[in-house]
Amino acid sequence: MDAQGRGRADDIDPADQWVLNPDTGDYELRLQNSAPQSSTVPGPRSRRAAGAAAPPRGRAVPGRERKGTPEEAPEPGVPGPRRRRAPEAPPPGRRKGRPKKSRGKKILLWTGGTMAFLLVGTSTAGYLYWKHLNGNITSVSDDGAGTGGFSKDRAINVLLVGTDKRTGDGNNGYGDSDSPGHADTTVLLHVSKDRTNATAMSIPRDLITDIPDCPTEQEDGSTKVIPGTPNTRFNESLGQEGRTPSCTMRTVTALTGVTMDHFMIADFNAVKTLTAAVDGVDVCLAKDIDDPDSHLKLSKGEHSIQGEEALAFVRTRHSVGFGGDLSRIEIQQQFLSSLMRKLKSNDTLTSPTKMLKLAEAGTKALTVDSKISSITKLRDLGTELGKFPTKNLSFTTVPVADNPAEKVKATVVLQEAKAKEMFALIKDDVSLTAVKQEKKKEKAAEAARLKGSKADPADVRVRVLNGGAVAGSAQETLNWLQLEEGITKSENAGNAGATLKKTTVEYAPDQADQARRLADLMGLSGSAMKPGKSVTNSQGLPAITLTLGEDFKGAGVSLTTPSTAPEDVEKSTADKVECAK
Repeated sequence: MDAQGRGRADDIDPADQWVLNPDTGDYELRLQNSAPQSSTVPGPRSRRAAGAAAPPRGRAVPGRERKGTPEEAPEPGVPGPRRRRAPEAPPPGRRKGRPKKSRGKKILLWTGGTMAFLLVGTSTAGYLYWKHLNGNITSVSDDGAGTGGFSKDRAINVLLVGTDKRTGDGNNGYGDSDSPGHADTTVLLHVSKDRTNATAMSIPRDLITDIPDCPTEQEDGSTKVIPGTPNTRFNESLGQEGRTPSCTMRTVTALTGVTMDHFMIADFNAVKTLTAAVDGVDVCLAKDIDDPDSHLKLSKGEHSIQGEEALAFVRTRHSVGFGGDLSRIEIQQQFLSSLMRKLKSNDTLTSPTKMLKLAEAGTKALTVDSKISSITKLRDLGTELGKFPTKNLSFTTVPVADNPAEKVKATVVLQEAKAKEMFALIKDDVSLTAVKQEKKKEKAAEAARLKGSKADPADVRVRVLNGGAVAGSAQETLNWLQLEEGITKSENAGNAGATLKKTTVEYAPDQADQARRLADLMGLSGSAMKPGKSVTNSQGLPAITLTLGEDFKGAGVSLTTPSTAPEDVEKSTADKVECAK
């Protein structure tokens, strides 16, 4: 971005005067009406290039003179103010000293750990090309399908979708030229509340599921409800029948029970431009591959791929595994793991040129929901999502099986039990890696609430409220407590008036034994125990309060959340190098 035409010179931020020279690939300081002067990295403490006429130290402000240049220094022996001497140019053949980290470079490091699609959209937002990058971003309404915004004090769910819509030059060999595109590759990225870990769950495009009705904003500002389609391929949730990414969000929520915060859509060009920006991504093959469909031809072993070759790699499926979409998902997860490692490497993070290329590529190739359609919001989101280490980023796939209704296997269906277990792990913020998600003191305090004496069921007074469970849950629970568990001093108190994610028991200190009995019967964890105050039941007597949340699964069904994922969950982590088979 040039500083020309922005008002008085004194008002110009020097950082805005650094521009990239496309011929050299370096940054140059362009003052008003001046020629390129330097090839060093911009920043508050940047050093001048050899031989350049620049102020000794500090930030150069055009139009403002500096006193004490070397030419004005007093002669030896003549008293005068101490002045710092400008650094001399290094002699030929010697390297210049490494500059100290500038504020700009620190900003790059703050966003350096973000998931591939997110990091590239925020990398240089701190100080360079702010308005230019904002102009690159394409956004679409989420039509109310998302939460409306992420928050620092809770887990974050972002839907990443790769579409097979043919856009851009050089993509004639891919996708369907007569189609508006599909949800070809879909990943639900869940980042834990404490930001120590993340789970990237792939959803097969050929999964048979129900697509719900989708209220969708039209170009004229009106809203049209696109009718849902039962028992169809998941990839039909985008593009087809005028469906936008918000419909894919609704389909994922209906399928998993997980509400999305945001979405990001990438086309074929995203893979090509992002891999080129980091000078290639390292991949490994366990065998030779020659796939005429994806145009991938690579020998066994390790390779660095970018551009068209990278796109061919993530689209190949007939030459890996069992030759289906599930095999392609595995190779895509390996690719994303490698890209993640490359993005977090020092080679990338300390190269302003690469970071600039990444920012350009990411903002041009991605379509995001309108709630994060600015570099500022992307930067804030990226900062949150970039806190977990690669070893704690787990890739997994929705558990599925071949569709038993088909003689020629073309689609898949959920493995109901395993899929529900997987969805529950994400909803309950349970890591697939060995990560401690709670502080020891907090965990110990919650466990202590369950220890101690338990009141006799006949002595437990409880009011049951529905705070997010399905209709009729309060009465169902009341019947179970009275008829099967002997808690006869219980009553249905109706709706809670607010929706809760988790079922809770609130009690006064002298009612702890009653709360422990109720928690034991319902299989509640210590985190569900909420010390507070007593309430009065319909007879005017003190009682504890049981509020059924969205996690309620039925009377008598335990609500204890597992602290770790089952050992048989299939997963891989982003820190490990694997070879595609």
